[in-house]
Amino acid sequence: QVRLNEFGGGLVQAGGSLRLSCVASGGTFSTLALGWFRQASGKEREFVAAISRFGGTLPEADSVKGRFTISRDNAKNTVYLHMNNLKSEDTAVYYCAARIGLATTNQYDFWGQGTQVTVSS
Repeated sequence: QVRLNEFGGGLVQAGGSLRLSCVASGGTFSTLALGWFRQASGKEREFVAAISRFGGTLPEADSVKGRFTISRDNAKNTVYLHMNNLKSEDTAVYYCAARIGLATTNQYDFWGQGTQVTVSS
């Protein structure tokens, strides 16, 4: 059983930056594909970014392309979401997810509890 804990959410002004972290435990981190998703109030959860066990990344969601970047540090069992030039529409609960196998934009087996990101305009 893989457990995921997200950190780094908070309140930020539009145009600002945040870095989310997700620490994994209970599994072999280097075998995991990892993803970030988000869910705004009243909307469905959507894919943001994903990274393979080898460090390759999938194309980010169009809504965040050029502003958000995913990365991982296997030595720290941590995946990051670097968010720049934040917009009010980025306000959401952000979730970290993991699966054993290929990185995908959906169908993850393990999920964190989420961290709130609020962008003020």
